[in-house]
Amino acid sequence: MSVAGGAPRRAAAPAVGLVLLAVSSLQVGAAFAVELFDDLGPAGAAFGRLAFAAVVLVAIWRPRLRGHPRGDLGVAIAFGLALGAMNLCIYEAMDRIPLGVAVTFEFIGPLGVAVAGSRRALDALWVVLAAAGIALLADYGGGSLDATGVAFALAAGALWAAYILLSARTGRLFPGGTGLAVAMVAGAALVAPFGIAGAGTELLRPELLGAVLAVALASSVLPYSLELEALRRLPARVFGVLMSLEPAVAALAGFVVLGQGLAARDWLAVGLVVVASAGASTLER
Repeated sequence: MSVAGGAPRRAAAPAVGLVLLAVSSLQVGAAFAVELFDDLGPAGAAFGRLAFAAVVLVAIWRPRLRGHPRGDLGVAIAFGLALGAMNLCIYEAMDRIPLGVAVTFEFIGPLGVAVAGSRRALDALWVVLAAAGIALLADYGGGSLDATGVAFALAAGALWAAYILLSARTGRLFPGGTGLAVAMVAGAALVAPFGIAGAGTELLRPELLGAVLAVALASSVLPYSLELEALRRLPARVFGVLMSLEPAVAALAGFVVLGQGLAARDWLAVGLVVVASAGASTLER
């Protein structure tokens, strides 16, 4: 989509705002979710978030499964399984390593999608920059990071790559947010055994339900809905550039909400991954 003319540029502007709002909402919601870990554990918080999000999305969109080919439903369910597993893994990572660091490791997934199959020499530069950032983070704050936390973050990155591909397909196959509603139910079902085992009856505490609902709205309902809508309006490369801001926004949310400060070396590492992801996303395919 060209933005050289006034009308296309005006059409793209609202979509850019949708992505920026989605990025901010997701990471602020993630920061508040970390505060629930003491009561629910990461799996319990992930399940509560997904379950509430599923209820809200189904109530809003009332998806009808009849009339959709089995293959279309399979895509939406696969999208949901990737979404659910991604959320579980990143919450497990954030329980062990700082939010901004976890999201930076996780962002290797979207970067991989951006450079996959490319034969351009410039893409090698983005890979090197990202690798340099990851290497710097491996010595976070002058000490070693929790290896299990890093492994969970990298697993979340691989699942994020699947999420990106399946999200775009789901958006093309289902109108509005109906496909997302189906996917969220599948994701909640996948995480339910882990969440119930981890949190138990704590999931029923009334004083926690409001907090979990707020996290679900901020971290799932709003950002995923906005992303699906933006993907319908923006070229994939523009969407990728905007999404590449997530590690920096996550680090800022971790600092403001959780008091997780980053040293100059760590901010440099986050910046390298952001630049690498943005650069890889701008290349024409």
